[in-house]
Amino acid sequence: MIRTKPVTLVLFAVFGAAAAWLLEVALIAAGQPAAVPPTTLALALAVIGVLDVALALPIRRAVRDRTRARIDPFYATRVAVLAKASSLAGSLLAGVAGGILVFLTTRSVLAVGSVVMAVATIVGAVVLLVAGLISENFCSIPPDDDDKREQIDPVAVRPN
Repeated sequence: MIRTKPVTLVLFAVFGAAAAWLLEVALIAAGQPAAVPPTTLALALAVIGVLDVALALPIRRAVRDRTRARIDPFYATRVAVLAKASSLAGSLLAGVAGGILVFLTTRSVLAVGSVVMAVATIVGAVVLLVAGLISENFCSIPPDDDDKREQIDPVAVRPN
C-alpha cells in the first residue's frame, strides 16, 4: 500500500473547506441557520483516532520484534486501510470545520459558541489525521537487507 502523500491531504482539506464555506453561504442565502458541528463530533473523532493507534500497536510490535508470533495478514490489512481512511477523513473533516470557522468568523456578529464548536472539531479532526498517519507508519514493513543493498548499490547485487 502506498503511504498517504501530503499533497493528497492538503487537497482534501482545501476541498472540504471550500465545500463547507459554500454550503454555509447557500444556507444563509436561503434563510436557513448556519450548520455548526456538534461538540460530540470532535470527541468521536479523537476517540476513533486513539482506537486506530491502539489497533496498530500489535502490528508495530510484531514488525519490530520478529521473534514474536505472527500477525494475521488480514488483520494487518484491515488496520492499514483503516489508518489510510482515518488520515483522509481527518484531513477532509479538518477542512470542513475550517471552512465553517472561516465563515463564522467573517460574519458581522460573532457567535462564540459556534466558533468554539468549530475549533473543537478542527482539533478532533487533526487528532484523527495524525493518528491515521501514525497507524499507517506502524503498519509498514521495514525493507529487507537485500532491498537495502539494492537501493545503495544495485551493481553489487547483480550476479556476474
